[in-house]
Amino acid sequence: MENTISIPQCNPKANYEKQKQDIDSAISNVLNNGSYILGEEVSSFESEFADFIGVKHAIGVANGTDAVELALLAAGISRSDNVATVSHTAVATLSAIRRMGANPIFIDIEPDYFTMSASSLKKALLIKKIKAIVVVHIYGQTANMKAIMEIARENKIIVIEDCAQAHGASSQNNLAGSIGDLGCFSFYPTKNLGALGDAGAIVTNNSNFAERAYDLRQYGWRERYISSSQGINSRLDEMQAAILRVKLRSLKEDNNLRNQLADKYSKFLKNFPSIQAPKLRQDSYHVYHQYVVLSKKRDYILEQMSKNNISFGLHYPKPVHQQSAYAKKEYQIVSLDETDRIATEILSFPMFPELKMEEAETILSRLNELKL
Repeated sequence: MENTISIPQCNPKANYEKQKQDIDSAISNVLNNGSYILGEEVSSFESEFADFIGVKHAIGVANGTDAVELALLAAGISRSDNVATVSHTAVATLSAIRRMGANPIFIDIEPDYFTMSASSLKKALLIKKIKAIVVVHIYGQTANMKAIMEIARENKIIVIEDCAQAHGASSQNNLAGSIGDLGCFSFYPTKNLGALGDAGAIVTNNSNFAERAYDLRQYGWRERYISSSQGINSRLDEMQAAILRVKLRSLKEDNNLRNQLADKYSKFLKNFPSIQAPKLRQDSYHVYHQYVVLSKKRDYILEQMSKNNISFGLHYPKPVHQQSAYAKKEYQIVSLDETDRIATEILSFPMFPELKMEEAETILSRLNELKL
């Protein structure tokens, strides 16, 4: 009998459909209000999101890549400064660093959590002067912020958190984005808090950084049409802000549903020594933007599950330092052994809060049939 089941790896439309009435109403209000750029919806979302993260300021921008670039500029990072980050990330992180003219310095990752290694960072600091660190909270779990912040403070280095996959994640009860000097968020539709288009935000407790970010997102204007500095056009529009205000109200519930699904996966995988389930950092809250395992049988699993119309993913198929645009010797000054090691083993299970438990059972049943 033909297999008609189809399970996607992620499904942003399902999240819209779950909140369709409230989102449609919010969109209608914006259309009828007649203010479409930097109006009441944006300022209200900025206030509500800052309260959620636990910071003084949130600055809405056009997307997450702009958020990282503008955060670096707001913090005073200049062209040709060295910025430490990881190669195991979405290329957007590196795109933002290079676009503002800084030089990325690749740092290796921890073997258990896929996030920046503090010991690798220390080695890099012995070789080159680093002005800023962009820490990536990959897959929904925070990096070792205690260790990284200690290193940064000792060396007077700015810390920017790339929280594109960590909406609501925490480290020692501090939410991602509130720990470093600035935090950057993407609200791309597939994120834990996703708009219905591109959107992003910068968060900070530093009023000077916030003021600069506000200026930079709109041509460097302090007053309309008068630029006090060179900025860009990176404004969060009213429509996306209104949608995000609706979705923010259910973010905690959605993250809890992701955790329930992750628990089901992890319990099942205890019987599969060939698949390593995600490891949880002590005193942190994982929000499972992705549920990523390691397996030397990765390619086989990916192929066979695809034949069952079940979409697994690769986040990411090639580390950034192996991509031609960023494969420069001056960017790689320390060993990236762990980054290279996991690149051929990572595999992302289907993960989104609307995925039903019976669908998860189907996924695990098909996986069990592979007799790994």
